[in-house]
Amino acid sequence: MQDLYREKMHTYGRIFIVMGILVMFLAPTLVWITTGIAPNWARLGAGVFTLSIIFLPGGLIEMMTYSPILGTSATYLAFITGNLVNLKVPCVMNATEICGTKINTPENEVVATVSVAFSSITTVLIITLGVILLIPLRPILNSTVLQPAFNWVISALFGALGYKYFRHNWKLVIAPMVIIIALSLAMPTFVNGNVTILIPVMAILTVLISLFMFKKKWI
Repeated sequence: MQDLYREKMHTYGRIFIVMGILVMFLAPTLVWITTGIAPNWARLGAGVFTLSIIFLPGGLIEMMTYSPILGTSATYLAFITGNLVNLKVPCVMNATEICGTKINTPENEVVATVSVAFSSITTVLIITLGVILLIPLRPILNSTVLQPAFNWVISALFGALGYKYFRHNWKLVIAPMVIIIALSLAMPTFVNGNVTILIPVMAILTVLISLFMFKKKWI
C-alpha cells in the first residue's frame, strides 16, 4: 500500500514539477508574444549554462539531503514552493517532534505533507500582506531604530531554529560548530560561496563524529 502511494506521489509530483516550470516560463513567453521582442538566444543559452553549473549541484545535494526527512509528497511540494532550509524543513522537524512520528513512516508522510502545505499557505498569506502593507509601513521600516535589526535577521532566524535542537544534544553540536567556525574564520569567502555543498559535508562529518562519540560512550 505504501509503495503504491509513493508511486502515485512520484507521478503527480513530476507532473506538477513540469507545470511549475511551465508557469515560470509563462510570463516571459507572454511578453515575447505580445511585444514581438525575442530573447537573445546566445546570451540566454550562456546564462542557463552558467546558472546550471552554479545551482544544479546544490539542488541535487539538497534533494539528497532533505528528501529522507520530508518524505515523498512533501519533497515535491517543498521543492516547488521553495524555502526549504529556512522554512519547510524546520516546519517538518517541528511537526514530527510534536506528533511523535518517525521519519520514513506512513504517519510521518502525512505529518510532513500537511506541515509543508500549511507553511506554504502561510508564506503566501504573509507575503501578500507584506506587499499590501509595504508602502504604509515604509517610514517605520526605514527608521534608524529598526534598520540595524535587518542586518541580523538571518542570524536570529537560524539561531532560534538551531537552539531548539541544540539544547537536546549539546554534546553533538560542539565538534561541528568548532569546525564550521574555524572554516568561516580561515576561509570566509569559501564558506559563503559553498553553503549548499557544506551542508551535506557537515552532515556526514556530524554523523561520523557522533558515531565515534557513541562508541567511546561519551554520549
